[in-house]
This record gives sequence, C-alpha cells and structure tokens, in this order.
Amino acid sequence: MYCIIVKNQIKNGCRDVYLKAMLENAEAAVIKEAGCHVFDVLEAKEEKNTFYLYQIYSNPGALEVHKETTHYLRSSQLISDLIESVSVVNADVIATN
Repeated sequence: MYCIIVKNQIKNGCRDVYLKAMLENAEAAVIKEAGCHVFDVLEAKEEKNTFYLYQIYSNPGALEVHKETTHYLRSSQLISDLIESVSVVNADVIATN
C-alpha cells in the first residue's frame, strides 16, 4: 500500500473554512473511492494553523484517481487561497495496526 502525508499551513482565521472543505473531501474519498483506505485529518497542537492529512491508498495510481474526483477538485478550489505552505511525504506502508 501507499501513503501520503500532507502538511498544510493555513492563513490566520481560515480554520473553519479549511476544515469544512477538507473533512468533506476526506469523508467522500473513503466512502466513494475503492482505492482510498484511510484519510485522516489532523490538527497540530504545537503548530498554529497547521494540519496534516494522513492518507493510505492501494497504490500511487489510486491517489491519481483521487485527484480527478469531484470532491477533491471542489476542496482544492475552496482551500487554494487559504494555504500558506504545503509539504508532502510519500511512503510505502509497512504495517497498519
């Protein structure tokens, strides 16, 4: 399996709008996409305005399918102006417990 961990730092005052869009995207991904097994949305305690998206897919191709879905495209459009910086970690899943 394949994992992607996205770190989004958002602008001040954008938390509620960001979370509404991202939570809808995450829920739809897990429900509607056979290749998406996990899509967790995490808020950092020590880093203000920082969120992590922890996603597990069957393979990298399933992530590419995700990026073509209506829910992904809608959330990307809604949050694009809210993001200050993004970083991404790509990983192979060794074990889930």
